[in-house]
Amino acid sequence: MERGSESATVRRHRVGGERRDGPAAARPSERAAPQQEPPGDALGGGRERTRKRSAGGSGEHRGGPRGLSEARAALLLALYLLALRALVQLSLRQLVLRGPTGRPGDFDARRARDYLEHITSIGPRTTGSPENEILTVHYLLEEIKLIETQSNHLHKISVDVQRPTGSFSIDFLGGFTSYYDNITNVVVKLEPRAGAQHAVLANCHFDSVANSPGASDDAVSCSVMLEILRVLATSPEALQHAVIFLFNGAEENVLQASHGFITQHPWANSVRAFINLEAAGVGGKELVFQTGPENPWLVQAYVSAAKHPFASVVAQEVFQSGIIPSDTDFRIYRDFGNIPGIDLAFIENGYIYHTKYDTADRILTDSIQRAGDNILAVLKYLATSDIVAASSEYQHGNVVFFDVLGLFVVAYPSRMGSIINYMVVMAVVFYLGRKLLQPKRKTANYTKDFFCGLGITLISWFTSLVTVLIIAVFISLIGQSLSWYNHFYVSVCLYGTAAIAKIILIHTLAKRFYYVNASDQYLGELFFDILLFVHCGFLVAFTYRGLCSAFINAVWVAFPLLTKLCVHKDFKQHGARGKFIAFYLLGMFVPYLYALYLIWAVFEMFTPILGRSGSEIPPDVVLASILAGCTMILSSYFINFIYLVKSTRKTLLTLAGVSAITFLLVCCGTFFPYSSNPDSPKPKRVFLQHTTRTFHGLDGNVVKQDSGIWINGFDYTGMSHITPHIPEINDTIRTNCEENAPFCGFPWYLPVHFLNRKSWYLPAPEVSPRDPAHFRLVSKEQTPWDSVKLTFEAKGPTHMSFYVRTHKGSTLSQWSLGNGTPVTSKGGDYFVFYSHGLQASAWQFWIEVQVLEEQPEGMVTVATAAHYLSGEEKRSSQLDALKEKFPDWTFPSAWVCTYKLFVF
Repeated sequence: MERGSESATVRRHRVGGERRDGPAAARPSERAAPQQEPPGDALGGGRERTRKRSAGGSGEHRGGPRGLSEARAALLLALYLLALRALVQLSLRQLVLRGPTGRPGDFDARRARDYLEHITSIGPRTTGSPENEILTVHYLLEEIKLIETQSNHLHKISVDVQRPTGSFSIDFLGGFTSYYDNITNVVVKLEPRAGAQHAVLANCHFDSVANSPGASDDAVSCSVMLEILRVLATSPEALQHAVIFLFNGAEENVLQASHGFITQHPWANSVRAFINLEAAGVGGKELVFQTGPENPWLVQAYVSAAKHPFASVVAQEVFQSGIIPSDTDFRIYRDFGNIPGIDLAFIENGYIYHTKYDTADRILTDSIQRAGDNILAVLKYLATSDIVAASSEYQHGNVVFFDVLGLFVVAYPSRMGSIINYMVVMAVVFYLGRKLLQPKRKTANYTKDFFCGLGITLISWFTSLVTVLIIAVFISLIGQSLSWYNHFYVSVCLYGTAAIAKIILIHTLAKRFYYVNASDQYLGELFFDILLFVHCGFLVAFTYRGLCSAFINAVWVAFPLLTKLCVHKDFKQHGARGKFIAFYLLGMFVPYLYALYLIWAVFEMFTPILGRSGSEIPPDVVLASILAGCTMILSSYFINFIYLVKSTRKTLLTLAGVSAITFLLVCCGTFFPYSSNPDSPKPKRVFLQHTTRTFHGLDGNVVKQDSGIWINGFDYTGMSHITPHIPEINDTIRTNCEENAPFCGFPWYLPVHFLNRKSWYLPAPEVSPRDPAHFRLVSKEQTPWDSVKLTFEAKGPTHMSFYVRTHKGSTLSQWSLGNGTPVTSKGGDYFVFYSHGLQASAWQFWIEVQVLEEQPEGMVTVATAAHYLSGEEKRSSQLDALKEKFPDWTFPSAWVCTYKLFVF
């Protein structure tokens, strides 16, 4: 008997939406069943669906024998995603696809590792220290001289040790100005014996941050460059252009040495392109995360030459958006040299970046080999390319580029990408237009259901995001942030399951209470169309904004649409059976595989960064938002399964249960954020500065003086995990801002005050460095244009910070730093970062203050901090004693500094 002939008596036995009389019963007809025919290609549509709806039935697939099993569907989708994730993981772990052949012209990672171990054995190499300026430079020059003796007669090697002095302003970290004096660059030029007019630059830096051996950042890159220099110099193949190898000694001083080279070195004028080698992690694959600006031929060079490609225009647009608080020498060459280039960086295992754990043994030999193979091939390609000589003719246009599981790179001009994107959009418009623009008699119900479904989808995403944000805010307020830092699966179980559960819940409610009379097949296709429309909308928006990463949206539209057209007939005839599901999942293979590939990169970069992003940004809120977004993407084309399965009750209960249990465990503090596991350490970073502060009044007398250890924990948990181990570090010693002093009166090394407003100040004896800093006013002059020119002189350790705050009625009109125009930092004060190499003279500079209205408290406040980052002077007995108390899962980076403030 057909369902349409069911009697009203049978239907009355259904209570609260549950069948009481077996599978043959139908849901009550809560809405009047329309009599018109919907679009002919709707699943379960046409005359068949009209017959079912007009009869008051729920459709053949609503709970009937042909409906999908909930457990089977959930398990199948989970296994599908896990299989794709395993494929991505396999690709990422396979560092070298084709190993070295052992031929003379090949890159030898073992030799590069020897270089790396020699450099890191020197220890931390801060600019100005003997380790950096003497020992490392001496080692580099020895190895370069040895390579020169082995070089082929076709090539000529020139070596220069540059000691530049200069100044520049940059908007990085809210904006500040940098001044350097007598820092070190080791520059090597490899060129044809007859010389070369044009050159390609390869850049690395051999200095490191204080208290870190800096193996990945950036000794391994310099080791790779040394080996590439050896291979090219001994090669019997002639070069067309010169290759300049810049081993710069002051990158960690915020890009100073690269500025000194590109603005002052005579060889810089010949550079037409560059490759910059950097690190944001330790080992793994080196990612091409910036190219250009424009100059599409550079991307083509990488595409043509790189043996083990790993590149994405997505990384480029994310990095250049400023979301990641970092910058590289790429910025200097682009802005001050107007030179295009390629920026590469290791991104894996950023937990130990800039810590004592960044050692040579943590970098796999295969990681060195792949970096060497790639950079050698690209440099050789550029050094023999005709385009380099006429690069200005090929500089216009951007490129869409991305690698496919590290096997090869797809690259094409952005204008072609726009054409492809809009072609995909037109295909969707044509596909949906057939349904939405048919005579009203046929499409009225479909159009209504479509836009209601769109609203339901957007509501499900919004409520999903709100749900995880509420959880994240609560976790942050109770002091359990970063519970996932050492156990990433915790974030998936806490936020990921909550996000997908909320999405499923909203659609389940819609299925049960709104789409009561629609067949399952019809709803399955309806929500497929809705998600296709949403992704198409993002494709239009991103393409219109000129984003090259819009290619991802094109993939998420084109492949599902093609899949839909291929499986539609089978789905219409047989419903959601095995053959349809197999073809459907196969058609979704490309977009889902690439999405998981990108998602890995996102979490590989952002998760460690959230452990060093300061005390002001709640990391759980950031991670929960990212996870919610990833959940929305991954669930999008699987939402239609919610309408095809018989029930979602077990799935909802499972997801809610996992999230609830994880939430309770997190609230109880079960998951400790940090780890001292030697195989995979995830330390908490703490900065300790033993400082003596002296504040002078307008008359020059000391109005305040104190000494203490200034403590900054550069993550959101502050000192909550430290206090049980060191009781004296607690909230009773939290610092208060000195409102009348720039940057709150503390000796900031860099202007990151806006990221780290919470700090602690533990009283300690006065520090007395053997080489104390001197700061004095040399002269005060009234200028003809009614301003006051103050000239200062400073002499002290290799690193100093200079802070300026103008008072009410005064402005800083110009100074002798940068390009002459003062640049304010975030908050309105002025920050100058100063460093010098060995044997630097006293630093003299001037500022000019325009006084509009004289004030009794003076016109300007000036402060200076002297940072002792190397040698014995960076230590004090109190600092050493406090460091010893820190647990082994922390990385306390400590040094001595002094701070003096003056009012003029």
